[in-house]
Amino acid sequence: MKKIYINYINSFKGLSKEVWWLALITLINRAGTMVIPFLSLYLKQDIGLTLENVGVIMSCFGFGSLIGSWLGGKLTDVFGYHKVMFFSLFTTGVLFIALQFLQNYYSICGGVFLLMIVADSFRPASFVALMAYSKPENKTRSVTLIRLAINLGFSAGPALGGIIISTIGYTGLFWVDGSTCILASTLLLFALHPKKARVMDTTKNKNPKSAYKDTTYLLFILAMTLFGFCFVQYFSTVPLFYNAIFNLSELHIGLLLAMNGFLIFAFEMPLIKYLENKSISKINYILYGLILVGLSFIVLNLFSWVGILIIGMLFMTVGEMIAFPFSNAFAMERSKRGNQGEYMALYSIAFSISHIFAHNFGMQSIAKNGYNTTWNIIILIAAFGIALLLLLKNKLKQNN
Repeated sequence: MKKIYINYINSFKGLSKEVWWLALITLINRAGTMVIPFLSLYLKQDIGLTLENVGVIMSCFGFGSLIGSWLGGKLTDVFGYHKVMFFSLFTTGVLFIALQFLQNYYSICGGVFLLMIVADSFRPASFVALMAYSKPENKTRSVTLIRLAINLGFSAGPALGGIIISTIGYTGLFWVDGSTCILASTLLLFALHPKKARVMDTTKNKNPKSAYKDTTYLLFILAMTLFGFCFVQYFSTVPLFYNAIFNLSELHIGLLLAMNGFLIFAFEMPLIKYLENKSISKINYILYGLILVGLSFIVLNLFSWVGILIIGMLFMTVGEMIAFPFSNAFAMERSKRGNQGEYMALYSIAFSISHIFAHNFGMQSIAKNGYNTTWNIIILIAAFGIALLLLLKNKLKQNN
């Protein structure tokens, strides 16, 4: 037991002080975005909008995220990651507080759209900051630490949000949400000031290549979009499957999803440290991750035993733990060929596109075709993503 504990602690060693500060800022920011899980409930119950109206607003949410990711990359290349991160965090805080005062359907559509443009411009800038503050040999583990902060934030946020709603109401939720974003921006200003921070890795490319002309990278982005399309089903359609087919209560569904977060918290960092020491390419690890996510849907279709839900969640979680850090590290490594903000924006956009289309597709398919057919379609999409990664692997081999 002591050896396991020591190995776990050692997996965090060697990361720069700035990466730890960035992780704390991310944790505060993600825990603060507690409005997001309750947004549809707020719009329906407090504002009184129809489900159709809520659906359109959530589409505005997705499109705002996509544009924000693209714009954040462009602005990062022009103004630098620090200015973009500070502007995004501070302005997002102000917009969260202002959102509660919008009561009209069209104004809420515009408000949510604008909010997500500003909020998600943070993501590509934070990736570029992570590249700057990480030692080259620690980049994958640095990404894993940030993912750990995101998962902790997403776990704590909804719990805090539920307490705030039950005690103060939705008004308190918007104020706390906005205040935490502003707090994160203040921490960024003092803890990661460019003049004080130690930059571990700088890349100056005098003739930068456009990410949109890098066909190898675009192939990778398409594969990650398909990976995201399969992965996000676990946070929209799969919980419905748990309830409709296996009659699981909200408590049991919550425990299954909590298992995902706990496993990531407990095992992802030591797992990545162990895998980094193997002579296996990042693309191979991403490939293994997508295979595991695809397998999770196969077992859901093959067995009617309730315990298979845990096995499916384990497949998905391990696939996620392997694929996300190594795909992020691959994107950061590839970005040295050109404008880093543009490259990292495209990586974020891949998952924004997944969110825009995957949830709606899954819901529509279940309504028309049922769960088994829908999972078969998801398995085929995963298989197509695997084929693209094999093609990418071959292309990289030829280029080398």
